[in-house]
Amino acid sequence: MRWLLVVPWLLLAGCAGQVTDPPEPVVVRVEVPVQVPCRTERVQRPAFAVDSLPIGASIAEQMRALRAERLQRKGYEKRLEAAVAACM
Repeated sequence: MRWLLVVPWLLLAGCAGQVTDPPEPVVVRVEVPVQVPCRTERVQRPAFAVDSLPIGASIAEQMRALRAERLQRKGYEKRLEAAVAACM
């Protein structure tokens, strides 16, 4: 019974005497994305046509201004999208 307690200790003691060389250091290159601040010019908001309409403008004037503003907004959105795309 006593041998059952001694045998595992002898086996472990036999492994402790072995000397192994430490592994050679290996240089590993790791590429990590780094955030870079976006440096584009701020897109200025244009003066939209509807903003300059007088309070009592007729329906025809309002419609002309709304159509003009639609084109202005499309151009403004294109410039905003270009600024965002430049940062990606």
